[in-house]
Amino acid sequence: MWDPRVYQRYGDERSRPFHDLLARVGSHAPAHIVDLGCGPGNLTVTLSQRWPDARIEGLDSSAEMIDSASSLPEARSGKVAFAVGDVSTWTPPEDVDVIVGNAVLQWVPGHRQLLRSWAAAVRTGAWLAFQVPGNFEAPSHQLLRELSASPEWAGRIEGLRDGAAVWEPAEYAGDLLEAGCDVDVWETTYLHLLPVRPDGPHPVLAWMEGTALRPVRAALADRPADWSRFRDQLQDRLAKAYPVRRDVVPFPFRRIFLVAHKP
Repeated sequence: MWDPRVYQRYGDERSRPFHDLLARVGSHAPAHIVDLGCGPGNLTVTLSQRWPDARIEGLDSSAEMIDSASSLPEARSGKVAFAVGDVSTWTPPEDVDVIVGNAVLQWVPGHRQLLRSWAAAVRTGAWLAFQVPGNFEAPSHQLLRELSASPEWAGRIEGLRDGAAVWEPAEYAGDLLEAGCDVDVWETTYLHLLPVRPDGPHPVLAWMEGTALRPVRAALADRPADWSRFRDQLQDRLAKAYPVRRDVVPFPFRRIFLVAHKP
């Protein structure tokens, strides 16, 4: 279960890749835009500011996220429409001009083939813009997988992502080129300086609670004491891997960006 409030911790850090991605989309007057994996919708609605005449849709598999998105003023006014939907079975409408996916494809097994099929299906002039995290071999994820595989927790937690969740930039670029697209693919490592909050959890733990720890919390949902113990154990490990420096924790985060245009 997604919690929009937890996900939107560090909102500035999570929104920056979205804006960096969209800055490379050259569509001037799209009529129809779809944001796949729109989450709580706060970034989706910014598309209406850039393209005020476009019909904009946000799709997410989480009913909790869509409930949060539907409460936004832009949704209530009809500028943006939100709906629950599954990215893995979605197909591009014939009239779509821009498809956006910000940190969603890593949750979709086999998304490389999906991306190929979308690139082949969209009409001439359409744009596809996706961003995925490329940090699955970072200490944060390695420590999470190691703890989940330890004797106390082994066999109880499924759905953790590893390096196989995404591909390398050149592999994505090759797929999009084969689909006949003009391609712009790059990667960036952001250095987030996460503030230490009094009486709060370690900042990297707080970050992970919004995304990477979702499968753990779901697996231990019926045992709150177990979730609390797992969380404490992971926090101890994270505190050693990501030490505090002058009231912040430096947190490197690699991301991969894909922008394709169908000429």
